[in-house]
Amino acid sequence: MRFERLELTNFKPYADAEVRLRDGVTVIHGLNGSGKSSLLEACFFALYGAKALDGTLEEVVTNGQEETEIELAFHHDGNDYRIYRRIRASGDRVSTVDCTLDGPDVTVDGARDVRRFVTELLRMDAEAFLNCAYVRQGEVNKLINASPSQRQDMIDDLLQLGKLETYRERAGDARLGVEDLLNSKRTLLEDKTDRIERKENADLHGRLNELESRLGEVDDEIERVESQIDEAEETKANAERVLEEYEEKTAEIEALDGEIEEIEETIREAETERETLRERITETRERIDDLESELETARDDAELEAATDEAIAARRDVLDDREADLEEQLSDLRVTQEGFRNQATNLAEKATTLENRAEETESDAAEAESDAATADRTAQEHEEKLESIDGEIDTVRDQFDEADVEPGTADGLREEIQSELSTARERVAELETELSNARERVAEVEELLAAGKCPECGQPVEGSPHVDSIDEDRERVAELETELSDARDAVSRLEERLADAEELREAEQRLAELENAKELREERLTNARETAEERRERAETLREKADELREQAAEAAEVAETKREEAAETRERIEHLEGKLETIESERETLSSIESTLEEIDELEERIDRHRERRSTLEELNDERRERLREKREARDELRESFDDDRVEAARENKRTAEAYLEEAKPELEGLEETRDELQNSIGGVKKELSELERLREERDQLAERVDALESVHEEAESLEQLYGDLRAELRQRNVETLEGMLNETFELVYGNDAYSHIELDGEYELTVYQKDGEPLEPAQLSGGERALFNLALRVAIYRLLSAGIEGAAPTPPLILDEPTVFLDAGHVSRLVTLVEEMREFGVRQIVIVSHDEELVAAADDLLTVEKDATTNRSSVRREEMPAIPSLAGDD
Repeated sequence: MRFERLELTNFKPYADAEVRLRDGVTVIHGLNGSGKSSLLEACFFALYGAKALDGTLEEVVTNGQEETEIELAFHHDGNDYRIYRRIRASGDRVSTVDCTLDGPDVTVDGARDVRRFVTELLRMDAEAFLNCAYVRQGEVNKLINASPSQRQDMIDDLLQLGKLETYRERAGDARLGVEDLLNSKRTLLEDKTDRIERKENADLHGRLNELESRLGEVDDEIERVESQIDEAEETKANAERVLEEYEEKTAEIEALDGEIEEIEETIREAETERETLRERITETRERIDDLESELETARDDAELEAATDEAIAARRDVLDDREADLEEQLSDLRVTQEGFRNQATNLAEKATTLENRAEETESDAAEAESDAATADRTAQEHEEKLESIDGEIDTVRDQFDEADVEPGTADGLREEIQSELSTARERVAELETELSNARERVAEVEELLAAGKCPECGQPVEGSPHVDSIDEDRERVAELETELSDARDAVSRLEERLADAEELREAEQRLAELENAKELREERLTNARETAEERRERAETLREKADELREQAAEAAEVAETKREEAAETRERIEHLEGKLETIESERETLSSIESTLEEIDELEERIDRHRERRSTLEELNDERRERLREKREARDELRESFDDDRVEAARENKRTAEAYLEEAKPELEGLEETRDELQNSIGGVKKELSELERLREERDQLAERVDALESVHEEAESLEQLYGDLRAELRQRNVETLEGMLNETFELVYGNDAYSHIELDGEYELTVYQKDGEPLEPAQLSGGERALFNLALRVAIYRLLSAGIEGAAPTPPLILDEPTVFLDAGHVSRLVTLVEEMREFGVRQIVIVSHDEELVAAADDLLTVEKDATTNRSSVRREEMPAIPSLAGDD
């Protein structure tokens, strides 16, 4: 990613500005307070809005203005984008009224949506942008002052590892949620099981059989009594019919025929149902035989002596022990394999790195010799430039000699002349007023003289005191005109002197600039001469180091090959053990199948018992119906035979006998019916409890399945949580190792001396600097300049790590350094210049630096100068032509 164009209207000190940024190193140069940092803040604000501000929106709008406009054009990942923001101040409220991002086939409106789009596009929010690419003024120590955990969070977020922690937390929350639900379901399952056991222990079927048996006895007795009552009533009715009307006998016979037919139909239907139940029993028994055959086969496959719950449980324990043993062996082998693979990878990478470093070292040696020659030429150019600066200084000093003014007194002279000029201008104003008044008095008198008398009182004006003073007034007008002319001449002379004083003041500023430039040139001349000597010595040292690195690379490559072979052997052993685990899982499935088959057989046996019980009930009912049928037929036959006189008389006797019997039998029948109702109510209660028991069993089975499913989900969530944690730890460790290497390379580049040997970054992101004697130091124990270089090296190393981590997917933003030389002395500034050049070689396409340091200016590809107008307090920026001075990159 790179910035291309920035346009500002009423942004902080800028009324109207446009800046085009190109590839390479751009230095923004200017005096302190001129508004250099505001250009970087504008770019940052354009990307992230209010999130990029240390203060509030009110500070963005230029004092005295109502609206601010910012437009940033940038190129990212092969595409061009443009962001436009407009801020409006209305009373005490300042808000964003327009925010738009335009890109290829996309338009985003609204400050929040634009910030979200930029965050996703760059894969970093405002905080990550600051930690990665934007080193703001005064924040160079931000990372070193951060705690290890804060530093870890910053770097993890930059490398997208924070998302893994988020995913791990989500998996943990899911695991806890499943765990709560699982415990709840287990509690419900235990409650259901307890209730089922209590009902099963109550022997509900035994109670039901006993009650139904008693009910059958009562029903038989009721049927017997009812039968006798029926016979009695029938006898009575028959007698009455015989006595009252013989025709009724025929109707009664027909009614009996209907009852007989109905009973016969009911018997036939019951026999049909019994046959259907017999067929179902046969089918169910055949299914049981099939299942028992399958069970025998499965039992042999599972190596069970008997298909019982105890045998299955024992077999499961054996399989669990075997699986645990295999899992332990597999875990050890996987750790061993991963260790071999990591060692092989690390050693191969080390060999490649050493070989590359050897080549780079030889290249650096050649470059050092070239730099030594360049430094010699640079020293010669500095000497020539110093002669030119000395000549210009003499010319400026001659200007003071001609004016007879000492350098350093121009400001005092200018203020003195300004004071005299202000007094002279006040005198001119006073004289102009007095002259105007005098002229008005003369004009009034001349008007009176022309009229000859006063227009108010009508008296003659000749000889009046007012008229007699006209000559004095005319003389006073002439005097005032002369004084006014002299006063105006004095103002003109003072204005000329003030212009001369302004030129002397500018000459003073130019003289100071020339003397500063001379001092810088002399320092750079000394540095160039020292650099030439250092580079020649460095070239020889680097060639010796290159030979050592090649020997180390060969040794590392040989060991890496050995580790790869060991890793391959370990993998074969792992695959063998994994095959055994698959066999165990297959045996478990067989055991589960046996359990399911046993449960199905038990259920089918219960179904056969129910069918047999129903057939028996139907058979008993049909026996009762046949008995009633027989009685109905006998009654019908009796009626048919009772149509003679003898039977009429017999009917009268039968009626009396029947009535006597009915008086005794009906109370008995009512008592039996009450007993039957009580038994039926009890049977209904027991059947209800049996129905409840069946419902509880179904609910228990459903809960058991739910618990099994939740246990599986809980295991998966737990595994997923562990996976995300392990993955983040592994990736972090890789980043720590890579970052430590890059940090050491960068720190050696910017601070190569005999004081420190290396920097260590542990897995908790704790930083330690080691001296040559092995003594560890906290980074805070370094000197101010060393600490600043250390922090810059750390920020650059993080930037390199991020760039290497996402190369080709999301190019990194420009590297932005705001006043990085604040804590650096001249020698360390040269190191910083070298670091900037190295970043270019690492592939950073755009580097933007805010600084007033001349050495950084000399190393720039582009120079932007910022100036502030003292009268309007507004800043402006312009691009400068770069002087033909070779870069000092690589002075180390």
